[in-house]
Amino acid sequence: MKLHTLLFAAFLLVLTGCKKDEITVVDVVEEDTEVDVIDTTGDYTLRVVFSPSGSASVSGTVDGITATVSGNDVTIVNSIAAKVAYNVSGSTSDGFLKIYSGRKQSITLNGASITNTRGAAINVQGTADAPNKGKRVDLVLNGSNSLADGSSYSLTPSTEDEKAALFSEGQIVVSGTGSLTVRATGKAGITSDDWVQFTSGTVSVSSSAGHGVRGKDYIVVSGGMLDISVSADGKKGFSSDSLVRFEGGTTTMTISGNTVVTTTDGVVDTSGTAGVKADQLFVMEDGTLTITNSGRGGKGISCDGDAYFSGGTFDITVTGQNFGSSGGGGGWHGGGGNSNNSVGAKGIKTDGNIVVTGGKIIVKASNHEGIETKGTLTVTGGEIYSQSSDDAINSASTMTISGGYVCAYSTGNDGIDANGNLYIKGGVVYAIGASSPEVALDANTEGGYKLYVQGGTLIAIGGLENGASLTQSCYQSSSWSKNVWYSIAVGDATYAFKTPSSGGQRLIVSGAQQPVVKSNVTVSGGTERCNAMLNENPTISGGSNVSITTYSGGGGWH
Repeated sequence: MKLHTLLFAAFLLVLTGCKKDEITVVDVVEEDTEVDVIDTTGDYTLRVVFSPSGSASVSGTVDGITATVSGNDVTIVNSIAAKVAYNVSGSTSDGFLKIYSGRKQSITLNGASITNTRGAAINVQGTADAPNKGKRVDLVLNGSNSLADGSSYSLTPSTEDEKAALFSEGQIVVSGTGSLTVRATGKAGITSDDWVQFTSGTVSVSSSAGHGVRGKDYIVVSGGMLDISVSADGKKGFSSDSLVRFEGGTTTMTISGNTVVTTTDGVVDTSGTAGVKADQLFVMEDGTLTITNSGRGGKGISCDGDAYFSGGTFDITVTGQNFGSSGGGGGWHGGGGNSNNSVGAKGIKTDGNIVVTGGKIIVKASNHEGIETKGTLTVTGGEIYSQSSDDAINSASTMTISGGYVCAYSTGNDGIDANGNLYIKGGVVYAIGASSPEVALDANTEGGYKLYVQGGTLIAIGGLENGASLTQSCYQSSSWSKNVWYSIAVGDATYAFKTPSSGGQRLIVSGAQQPVVKSNVTVSGGTERCNAMLNENPTISGGSNVSITTYSGGGGWH
């Protein structure tokens, strides 16, 4: 595996003392993530067979590799400079496999079922005298396998850590054609004190006590099928101190835990759940990621740094109430994190910037913002659909849309809201804001910023921010009909859009030339965009022309 350069930027951060917001997404997405062939051979092969009615057996040991067996408790120590391939099979309802080794190793699960009522099912520890403590584990799945921990980790020595049903101090690489089911009731499901990568196989993790998967340095999904379910309060589906990256595969996460409040030295801290928590970077390049979070104050994605979307399909549904508020509803501004000890239930929330160059992003948030960045938001391609009761898309700084398809629908606030300048330079934008004083497109005029419409195709229900700079002409209709299909033709391009059941009064459109707008049309064919909210180049029949006049500003908020 060639993952040595994957986190070069993050490692450089640590070495130089740079702030995390100085890492750019380009630093990471250009790094090498090529996976070489998983090597399941070793200098020696040990066979471990668990017995449901007797004692486990271990064969293949040599001088320097010892095995201690007590019932189905198996402890292996590799004290020589050799790679060992472990072949594990059989079942036990009260046992474990514990390996001490400072060398790279492979563990092939061949129909193994291990439950440890006193701690981790598989626990890979380094050795203090080994030069490479915490070396990589290639975990190969063959057939159906299962691992489960106990509610109490009573066997863990005080000098060791043991953090999950499947735990390794070194890296974990999951591969194979089989399946693995992990049930965690004491701690996390799968944890590495280094990094975790999924390359193939089918993995199902359920955790009622800790995170689903924890990779301290990073987590990468490049293939396989993952199903992660976490019901523990304050915990995450994926958790990493640096990067979480999706390069392929199909990942589904179901999160239901609530926010945790702790007080240390008089300081109150709140921690909500999330499908993915990345402390530095989130990257979505390929594959499918689906997250559902029903916990109070829960999020789909929570990232303390930048988020980068260039491919794949990303679908988030957040239905939980806001924590620390009186309930749901648009316009709730209890804070994005620990402000006022409140936590908003948001689809995507980043402390850094968001960059979208490709892929499909679908976000639905019932009680707060759909997409929020504390930095800038830049869209040059891809598709975004965000529906929420608060701002559908919000940036604390500049927002620029120059390509792609962006659909933002708020039932209680602004469709698109930039607290800096908001630039519409290209692409197709369909924004819906709630009734006055909310608007479809909002910029921070109080802070001296503006909305700039400079290009692209724009459809806005609910009006524009007052004082907008309209380099490209905009047109308005003073009213619109609810729940019907409209079409807008700009030159050779035609788009159909379905109007909502509620929204601001005014319909505003813009294009490279004056658009032709029709209402009550019949739509067939075409290419669906933005979760079927928009249809590109369909066949349009029927309907009636909508009278539009030149829009010069005014009639919005402020």
